[in-house]
Amino acid sequence: MSAPQSQSGPAPVLQPLSLDALLDAHQVLLVIDAASVRVQTGLLSRRGGARWETGDAEAGAAIFAGVEKLLARARQRLDDVEAFVFCDGPGSVLGIRTAAVAIRSWNVLRPRPVYSYCSLELVARALARTENARDFAVIADARRDTWHRVAVDASGNISPLQRVPANELGDADAATALVMPDYFRHWSPLPGPAKRVRTVPYVLADLLPPLADAPLFAPASEPDAFLHEEPAYKTWTPQIHRRPAARESDK
Repeated sequence: MSAPQSQSGPAPVLQPLSLDALLDAHQVLLVIDAASVRVQTGLLSRRGGARWETGDAEAGAAIFAGVEKLLARARQRLDDVEAFVFCDGPGSVLGIRTAAVAIRSWNVLRPRPVYSYCSLELVARALARTENARDFAVIADARRDTWHRVAVDASGNISPLQRVPANELGDADAATALVMPDYFRHWSPLPGPAKRVRTVPYVLADLLPPLADAPLFAPASEPDAFLHEEPAYKTWTPQIHRRPAARESDK
């Protein structure tokens, strides 16, 4: 008689954590945000407070320069970092993936927990809390005439991250304000009248403290840039090259 097979249910969904929860669980956090042109790195702890560095160089240089300066200021080593936090988008895919590669490389030396957060959700929550803003959407260019969007309704409910066509934003109710974080590049024309889009600062040192209790940070076992869906690839079918048939005029 064969032994009964064990049935494993679906993997549990890990709920996002707050910054307070992360600091309670880990003595030192290293934060990397390369979603915008201005790269931000931070070293956070209960005992030492928050230290920040900002770099305008390309991400491959600014990330490592910022981390080196932070560790020197705190008189700590990379090995003292107990967890990594990074922005997985939307924003500069190259910058975000550079940050993810750095974290994966450091975790080869010593595995540590990694957490990710959404840039647009961070801005949306900050405006909703600090300005009591309602009926607005935070946007970022998604290329190919589409935009990333996180919306806040009249009741303060925050939507999941969405990707929508540009005309959907341009045709939306004019009462819904559009907000774009500063230093986020865009290649597409701004949706609707340009004056309708408000640019707001994207400074982690200012955005994070009022949101210390907000569930922003999701465990990220394999750090990478956020994708709305996995890329699809066409299957290539090899074919034997055949000589073209001779034309009647060539015979």
